[in-house]
Amino acid sequence: MTGISRRYLLSAGLSIAGASVIKTHPTRAEPPVRTVFENVAIFDGVSASLKRGLSVVVQDGVIVDVAAGISASDPTTVKIDCGGRTLMPGLIDAHWHTMLAPVTIPDVLTADEGYLTLLAADEANRTLMRGFTSVRDMAGASFSLKKAIDNGMNAGPRIWPSGAIISQSGGHGDFRLPYELPQRPGSWSRVEEIGAGVIADGADEVLKRTREQLALGASQIKLAAGGGIVSHYDPIDTNQYTERELQAAVEAADNWGTYVAVHAYMPRSIQTALKAGVRCIEHGHLMDEATAEMIAERAAWLSTQPFIDEGHGTFPEGTPNRLKELQVTHGTDTIYGLARKLNLKVAWGTDILFNPPSTKQQGHLLAAMKRWYRPAEILIMATSNNAELLAMSGSRNPYPGKLGIIAKGALADILVVDGNPLENIDLVADPEHKFSIIMKNGIIHKNTLDSGAG
Repeated sequence: MTGISRRYLLSAGLSIAGASVIKTHPTRAEPPVRTVFENVAIFDGVSASLKRGLSVVVQDGVIVDVAAGISASDPTTVKIDCGGRTLMPGLIDAHWHTMLAPVTIPDVLTADEGYLTLLAADEANRTLMRGFTSVRDMAGASFSLKKAIDNGMNAGPRIWPSGAIISQSGGHGDFRLPYELPQRPGSWSRVEEIGAGVIADGADEVLKRTREQLALGASQIKLAAGGGIVSHYDPIDTNQYTERELQAAVEAADNWGTYVAVHAYMPRSIQTALKAGVRCIEHGHLMDEATAEMIAERAAWLSTQPFIDEGHGTFPEGTPNRLKELQVTHGTDTIYGLARKLNLKVAWGTDILFNPPSTKQQGHLLAAMKRWYRPAEILIMATSNNAELLAMSGSRNPYPGKLGIIAKGALADILVVDGNPLENIDLVADPEHKFSIIMKNGIIHKNTLDSGAG
């Protein structure tokens, strides 16, 4: 091909569907040598107020300067006049399901794996277009898609993969159908075949399955330590895995320089996990104050979500899954109240699962945090705070570098917002109209502003 790379054409093809609505820039093999954002109000991911009178300079995927009076005379420089708009770090979803959010349960159980991956790749592009430049993937075989995104073959966010959720038989990650129980020797369930989950019973089996996910490239490990909503066999109050089983996963992860997170709602399952050395609790909506105090004492993270029942649940009324859903949503106000009271380390995420129409609500779920937090607190949580949790992967962090902040030396994941989200957090719920620029790793994927070189 003359003058146009194959990678460029592949990326351009992914953007055709949205080209009639907004001007987007496909993934490029190389970013411009230098990009300067001028005339901006900066939310740096840390401060509760905007910084004005400064320009932001990006080069080779990194913010190389944030200062006043920056010269941009180099002809290879792309200057962007942002017209006083707000420049901020890219958003981070700390509990996302790259492979499982855009599919239904029937899809998972019946569709070809290639088709499932294509659905996920398409959704990854839309995730980036919603301003989420990084996601912590908390169950699913996202390794190949992550590689395609990192190589520039597909547009999408940075992915911190957990790989398959590790579950006991009958636990939250067990989606076998009744006719598959008891398990036949040597057989795999459909969910195990596609890498979404794996069944492990006993410390030795948990140890083995944890090591397998680490070998595949997991940046952190996830286990199901208690009952869940979408799973069919386990009431919410069930405690899953013994302390010794959880310790086996913790030891394996620690040997690889990373950590274990667990799905858990109830006090007993959370406390068992903490005693085993688990460093992050996913959800926690039904915990009590004593359990929250234990999280604080052990300096663990609470990665939770703004689950609110607005009269239309994911499951039909009267079904067991709907009843479990109501149990959890009724605890949401309590969990955020405890988090504030005890100053817990809180990460924000969405946990959209098996619900394709809901993926477009990702920004809406961030704005919904105004029920408990001020806009600045929300944005700090979804940028620098979540980045701190991502960095806890330590040696297994796939993207070493500073994220979630606008500062010299930070990775260049940047949004330009039409308006001030510190005053109106609802702007993040309308990325199509309110996000003028979306940059990831120094590459502009969306730009609705006029810009010129030199």
